[in-house]
Amino acid sequence: MKAHRLTKFAALAILATFSGVASASAQTKTFTISWWGYNGDKMKANIIEPFKKICGCDMVFETGNNADRLNKLKLRDGKGVDVIYLSDSFSQLGVAQGLFQEVDASKIPNLSEIYELGRNPQGKYGPAYTIGRVGLVYDSAKVDPAITSWADLWRADMKSSVSLPGITTTAGPMVVLQAGKHAGVDAYEDSEKAFEAISELKPNVVKNYNTGSELVNLISTGEVRVALAQDFTLASMQAAVKTMTWATLKEGDIATLNMVNIPKGSENVELAHQFINFVLSKEVQQKEAEQGVDAPINSKVELSPEQAKMWTYGADQVSKLGRIDYAKLNDAKTDWIDQWNEVFGQ
Repeated sequence: MKAHRLTKFAALAILATFSGVASASAQTKTFTISWWGYNGDKMKANIIEPFKKICGCDMVFETGNNADRLNKLKLRDGKGVDVIYLSDSFSQLGVAQGLFQEVDASKIPNLSEIYELGRNPQGKYGPAYTIGRVGLVYDSAKVDPAITSWADLWRADMKSSVSLPGITTTAGPMVVLQAGKHAGVDAYEDSEKAFEAISELKPNVVKNYNTGSELVNLISTGEVRVALAQDFTLASMQAAVKTMTWATLKEGDIATLNMVNIPKGSENVELAHQFINFVLSKEVQQKEAEQGVDAPINSKVELSPEQAKMWTYGADQVSKLGRIDYAKLNDAKTDWIDQWNEVFGQ
């Protein structure tokens, strides 16, 4: 009888143990991130595995380019993911379409450590987690005098030596903005004058590129000596042609930001705030910068000159960056694409 009771007790204990495991498993949250999916091993080591230990959650991912992922979110009415990574122009589209919720800054204390331009560039929505720039690059062995102004794109000695980004790329619309300034107008207010200036620039343009690899190929073959480009392409260009140089422009470069937002249908809003705070931390930002993943937007990150040379880095450099009003740019882009295609016959 006693043995029977002991056996029965042991069986109940085992059932209770399995029940507890099942209950804990059922309570494990699934945290879903929408991002590009590049640098997978480094992102796993620097962000995914450490955050899983913090949150005790499972993590799943939706990957793809900006347009595809934002469109999926729109079709799901802002549901299906807990945080979404987008470039600033696409993030602004998400804001305009009502797909994101405002963040609670009190739950993201690391906001105080990032450069001010990244804290709330699109209102009370998600912050930037990395920073870049658009400027001019040139082959210092073949271009004399040096490039020192956006206006140098129009120099007579630049004939058949320039490459511009296609109008549908991130940097493409910035050509229009700079052409407007060259013509002495606001491109938003007078796009005709801006495109007249682009027509004047056309003899200097060898080809418009649509990907970084396409630009690097044009540089490596010697077809192009000058380009309007994003800074993340510089290392590849210099690997192809050592004398490629980032121009120091008297008007300054243009900031580009990558944003992280909380969709309105997020099922884990508290975890989303915790995650954003984590990726903005000095520790994560330091590792990402040192390993060549992303430029740091946390102002506490310290890099050696060798580590820093590939990034938009430091208060002095960040303070000189111009900003883009993406709400106005996105509204103007459709008309600009049509005008661009008229100039370049695409």
